Amino acid sequence: MVEKWGIPVTPITGKKKPRTVYVYLPKAAAKDPEARFPVLYMFDGHNVFFDQDATYGKSWGMGKYLDRTRARLMVVAVDCDHRPPNGRLSEYSPFTFRDEEFGHVTGRGKLFMDWLTEELKPAIDARYPTLPGREHTWICGSSMGGLMSLYAVTCYNRVFSRAAALSPSVDLVKGKMVPLIQEADFAPGTVVYMDYGSREMRGQPGVLRNFTRTASALMEQGVFVTSRIVPNGDHCEECWEEQIPLFMKVLLYNRE
Repeated sequence: MVEKWGIPVTPITGKKKPRTVYVYLPKAAAKDPEARFPVLYMFDGHNVFFDQDATYGKSWGMGKYLDRTRARLMVVAVDCDHRPPNGRLSEYSPFTFRDEEFGHVTGRGKLFMDWLTEELKPAIDARYPTLPGREHTWICGSSMGGLMSLYAVTCYNRVFSRAAALSPSVDLVKGKMVPLIQEADFAPGTVVYMDYGSREMRGQPGVLRNFTRTASALMEQGVFVTSRIVPNGDHCEECWEEQIPLFMKVLLYNRE
């Protein structure tokens, strides 16, 4: 079951217009009122569950996968900032950067993560049957959302113990994640899944270089990293949906 409700993201937008939040509850929640569940937070909520809400008409189909596998997991997926010209890029970047295609982008990723951890998460924990501790709180996203997932597990490691970063845009921000990772204090048992599509990398040697440097920096910090180059992988929801069984196994690994 997926519920939709709205919550303002005023620290980011300066407006009280509600942002859509999608909340997936496993069927076990209805059968056992005393049950409590881990929570996976996801970026680009409009692309997570429903094709009719997705930007390009194709979602990840996350709810169908969770229903089919009967995973005892909640998913909280927040819509992005759709405002032109670069609302999403700005909100999903921890760094200010300049790009030939997008121009100057002001990084507001810290503002967004402060809001998610200090306002949204407490609201979710108060309203739903969550296991609120760090061990049971994870984060996932693709592209700029993948970059933000790496940033979240690095700089908000007190909140998130596990992350999945699909096609993370580490090259777009010129590899700035690496110094953050090298300076971070990761708690023992931190887990990261990260991948990139082989087709995405064609003709872009910097992408592979920054992806590899990021994965290596995490491993050198003692993080348990699963890193993949997806054969014939593309930069699209259809491909990211195909990776769900793999990154979910990593997130759920070694759990009773």
